[in-house]
Amino acid sequence: MKKSEVLQAWGRILAGRAPSLSIEITKECPLRCPGCYAFDAAHLGGGVGLRELSDFRGEALVNGVLRLIDENRPVHVSLVGGDPLVRYRELEQLLPEMEKRSVHTQVVTSAFREIPSAWKGIKRLNVVVSVDGLQPEHDARRKPATYERILKNIARARVTIHCTITAQIASRPQYLEKFLEFWTAQPQVAKVWFSLFTPQRDAADAEILTEAERATVITELNRLRIMFPKLEMPEKLVKELMRPPASPADCIFARTTEIISADLETRITPCQFGGEPDCSRCGCVASMALAAVGHHRVAGPLTAGHLFRASEHLGKAWRRMVGRTGQGRSRRGPVPLFPIVGQREPDGRKV
Repeated sequence: MKKSEVLQAWGRILAGRAPSLSIEITKECPLRCPGCYAFDAAHLGGGVGLRELSDFRGEALVNGVLRLIDENRPVHVSLVGGDPLVRYRELEQLLPEMEKRSVHTQVVTSAFREIPSAWKGIKRLNVVVSVDGLQPEHDARRKPATYERILKNIARARVTIHCTITAQIASRPQYLEKFLEFWTAQPQVAKVWFSLFTPQRDAADAEILTEAERATVITELNRLRIMFPKLEMPEKLVKELMRPPASPADCIFARTTEIISADLETRITPCQFGGEPDCSRCGCVASMALAAVGHHRVAGPLTAGHLFRASEHLGKAWRRMVGRTGQGRSRRGPVPLFPIVGQREPDGRKV
């Protein structure tokens, strides 16, 4: 991250707001992938499933998403689903508007539909394509988003490949190396990320890694990150997989990201997985990345995590004070304690 982006995120925390926002912009997806957390029965807390929610399309969706962004003023937004490309017409309107607001945007998709070449011109956009292993396994799990279709649909794009490592993958020697050999050779691929499958508590999914498989994968990732420069998983990030945050309360990613479902109202807690994720077996690449940042020593024993917790405490105290007094409010919400360097208001004015 650039220094200005870190300052923006810190400013949001000091203002008592989450710097990241994740929005399930649709409940629809043409795939039926085993182990998909978004469609897990526990994802929304067990009362209702994602497919049972009301969602939006057209101008109602565009306006609803922009309203959330203008109200929350995040530094980073992930558009997920379902599959966001189901709403590709709406994305064509949303992405330029989000760029105007200086929002860093991530679209997570199966690439079942063509990714427009024009998206390469959006500076703050990262398109992440989910791939479940090598072609035989992937094609069986993720039809109609087969290898052939993905390669065709990313031909004029620039993307990040993300693979969730399951027990089926972890048990096969040299599988990850073969995966990287294929995808890093594609000129459209800028980088590759791996996560480890994260189950719900007491789940018995076939995708769950054993402790021995997890240890083997971590050793392998440390070897492969040196061999493949496009594998964007630094040593400190991989190290965090050995000791994931003990609970959502200890997870910086969970504490700095608001997740909103397809009705644009329902909050998903405690993190993107919803339900009761088994944090002891978490393998979320975003969680591990921010955990690594949190363990970074700033001065002596003082870490970035200590600064984050202190800033979060101050921010929440500020929000409570504003809520009681009504001071510092505007139609966009409370004014931060400190200006956020380089941040733009929704109308384009720079702070």
